[in-house]
Order: sequence, then C-alpha cells, then structure tokens
Amino acid sequence: MIFKPQRFHGEEPEVAEEFPAEARLEQQVADALAASDGVGAEGLRVVATGKEIFLFGVVATRDEMDRAVEVALAVPGVEKVTVRMESDEAP
Repeated sequence: MIFKPQRFHGEEPEVAEEFPAEARLEQQVADALAASDGVGAEGLRVVATGKEIFLFGVVATRDEMDRAVEVALAVPGVEKVTVRMESDEAP
C-alpha cells in the first residue's frame, strides 16, 4: 500500500527538483574528466557535496591524479576538490 501526503483543493503540490544542483555539478565534472586529455576517467567516481567535489577511484599515475584535480577545479561552481584516489604507480 502506498500513502501519499494529504492535499487540499487549490493547494500547490510540493515538487522536488528532478536534478538537484549537486547532481548537475557531478555530471559536469564527470563530463569534463571524460573529455579531458591525460585522465583515464573510466576508473573514477565523482560525488558533489555542495560546491565540493570528491574524486574516488584508481588512476594509472600520480600525474593523472593531479590532472583530474585540475580538470575538476576548472568546472564552474567547483570550489574545492577532495581526492580519495589511488594510483597504480609504484610508490
């Protein structure tokens, strides 16, 4: 059984935004990473919290990790990038 909130005649329903700002920002960063040179984005996951981007995953080299951060910071609306990535490169 599904319960819906009670509405009264003439009352406008509350509509949740279909694509919140964070989801749009995540998509913009993911698109920028996929289109950029020097980043293998297939192993990355992008999560936005406010204007902060978290990058998760594995990249081939530290240079690729640095490039991913540069690309993410270049996207309008991104103020901070937190990295939770690893590189396949030997330490």
